[in-house]
Amino acid sequence: MSELVAGQSSLPPADYIYETRTLYSSLGFDVYRWAERPEPSAFVPIDKPLSECRVALVGSGGVYRAGQIAFTTADDTSIRVIATDTPTTELRTAHFAYDQTDARTDPNVVFPLDRLNELVAEGVIGALTDNAYAFMGGIYSTRRLETELVPTLLEELRADEVDLVLLVPV
Repeated sequence: MSELVAGQSSLPPADYIYETRTLYSSLGFDVYRWAERPEPSAFVPIDKPLSECRVALVGSGGVYRAGQIAFTTADDTSIRVIATDTPTTELRTAHFAYDQTDARTDPNVVFPLDRLNELVAEGVIGALTDNAYAFMGGIYSTRRLETELVPTLLEELRADEVDLVLLVPV
């Protein structure tokens, strides 16, 4: 047996498309049309050290703050704005397409606010934006994703003048 490198798992990588199809089939979505783009998005390298970057957190795990309205159903294209100094004890999840047990025990598994704040304190990243953004990733309508969620999210991120976005998918 080979020795593991710190932080690496001995498990093989997950086949996310297969796992997603299996999950969706078990939920009654036997036919799922994947959104495909002929060309991948352009890679844009950061032009300064990470320790000087302003980072935004965006998560698709259906996280919301206590007191905010929970996400509702598939194709909910709304976002929740969550202050990055929010205690994780105030974070909740509402999502139909994954087992939320671990996320409800420790929201950092799908929305790592504590970890990012620690990285700021250690000087690894320069700063977090004042707000993080959450949405529910179960959006089947590509049209609604592109015309409703993405423009709203981009508007928020541009206003935050971010250098880097950490997108945490589920």
